[in-house]
Amino acid sequence: MLEPTLITWILVVFGLVLIFLPMLYVQLLMVLRPHSQKTKDILIGKGDDWRDKTHFRMSYGAAWADLVIWLPLLVAGSIGVILGQAWGYGLWAASGTISVYINIILWFSECEYVYPACGPLVYYTIYWGFQVYWGVAVVAYTMLRLAGVTL
Repeated sequence: MLEPTLITWILVVFGLVLIFLPMLYVQLLMVLRPHSQKTKDILIGKGDDWRDKTHFRMSYGAAWADLVIWLPLLVAGSIGVILGQAWGYGLWAASGTISVYINIILWFSECEYVYPACGPLVYYTIYWGFQVYWGVAVVAYTMLRLAGVTL
C-alpha cells in the first residue's frame, strides 16, 4: 500500500481543480454544442471562428478523446492513489503522459493563433502549461513512489 502523502494530495487537488473540472466543462461544450458562439469564444477566442474544417475536426476529436480516455484515466488514477493502490499510480501515469504529449503538440501548433491574443504568461500556464507541468509532475512522482521513495 502506498499511503498518500502531502504531495499526493497537492497533485490530486491541482489535477481536479485546474485540469479535470475546466477540461470537462470545455470538452462537454465542444461535444454538445460545437458550433455555438460560447464554445468558440472559450476555445478559440472572443468572436473568432474555426480557422478551417481541420481545425474544427481536430478540436472535436480531441474533445471526444479527452472525455472517453484522458479524463477517466485522470479520475480513476486519482481515486487509486488516494486509496494507496499501485494500479492508481499506473492509471495516473498514463493520464499524465497523455497530458504532456498532447499539450506539447498544442503548445507549438497553436502558438501562431493563441499566443498573440493572450500573451506569454497565460499561454504558457493556463492554456497549455498547467497540463504539461501537472503531467510531468505526476509521471515523475509515480515513478518515485513505485520505486519505493516516500516524499
